[in-house]
Amino acid sequence: MLKTLLSILIDHPRSAVGWRVLLCALLGVISWLALTPAPPPRADLGWDKLNHLAAFAALAVVAVLGRTGSSVRVGAALLAYGGLIEVLQSFMPPRVGEWPDLIADGVGIALGLLLVAAARRLGASAP
Repeated sequence: MLKTLLSILIDHPRSAVGWRVLLCALLGVISWLALTPAPPPRADLGWDKLNHLAAFAALAVVAVLGRTGSSVRVGAALLAYGGLIEVLQSFMPPRVGEWPDLIADGVGIALGLLLVAAARRLGASAP
């Protein structure tokens, strides 16, 4: 049963469309949160780097499940997106672009990719 559920959520061709729609929504929300002068406090996990990690882990999972490219391409594209956000923030006071934020984005991307790989292995090995 677990294998069937994981197969439907992860590798079923029809699920890719839903993941892509979710990816577009996440990109919109994350862009807005990153580029608004004062994001709502409810969108804060309590530590800025954790916000970055969680956002980019979610993006990585959804992008891979949406079959938008190989894991390497997804990771590179998302890291470039994170870099673009940091550059744009450097021109938007009171926001600032920071290297540690980009590093947190990269860690989140890596965790997201590892999570998908682990879920696929679990699905493949489930009875």
